[in-house]
Amino acid sequence: MITLLSPAKTMDYESAPLPGPHTQPEFTEAAQELAVECRKLSVEELMGLMSISRKLAELTGERFRKWGADATLDTHRPAIQAFKGEAYEGLHVEDFSYGDLEFAQGHLRILSGLYGMLRPLDLIEPYRLDMGIRLRHGDVGNLYLFWRDRLTGKLKEELAASQHPLVINLASNEYFKVLQFQLLEARVIQPIFLEGKDDQFKQVSFHSKRARGLMSRFIIKNRLESGQDLKAFDMAGYRFDASRSTDSQWSFIRFL
Repeated sequence: MITLLSPAKTMDYESAPLPGPHTQPEFTEAAQELAVECRKLSVEELMGLMSISRKLAELTGERFRKWGADATLDTHRPAIQAFKGEAYEGLHVEDFSYGDLEFAQGHLRILSGLYGMLRPLDLIEPYRLDMGIRLRHGDVGNLYLFWRDRLTGKLKEELAASQHPLVINLASNEYFKVLQFQLLEARVIQPIFLEGKDDQFKQVSFHSKRARGLMSRFIIKNRLESGQDLKAFDMAGYRFDASRSTDSQWSFIRFL
């Protein structure tokens, strides 16, 4: 069973690094190709491409100019620690044991516009490159086309080696749609988190992002290998609701 998460725009390189052993990203050479393309862009081009401020574009450009340094803990952090945001607050890796990190390394994958797909302990540099950005690379007009075959093939390979070929998709649609999930030859379950008030339920982006991290934490801490065991998820007041679920989309509800 493999759980998918999105990255986060906010990153943390100030906290003390998690203990090793650390690993290298699978698609470093492909990431280098993208970094080279990004170095060619002016501050104004980065502002337009990424819809960001001049200050952030200047920082992004500087990071790409420095990108590719030797992987040391002075410049790199494990992916599961480097990303900060609502989902990673829910994941709360700060109290993970060595056993938790080892299980996560085998069962959690983080999709990335620059790195493609990351294991939790892969060492990465600070960057900004969302999957939905229309960055051209040769004849390829966007990151979806650049990564689609690479990531689908790699995930299919990992699922084929798993005793339980199942994907728990906790990534956003922006990232998950890079995969040709119909080619994975595995079941895909999409958890949905709904907030209720007066018997009316809806998705709230902020709460859903944090819940994705909480569910990832639940899977890792409880060493889940079966999709059915996921129905026991009860963190932050959520519970599985069969009446609002389908075979592939599972709803978890709570009252605010």
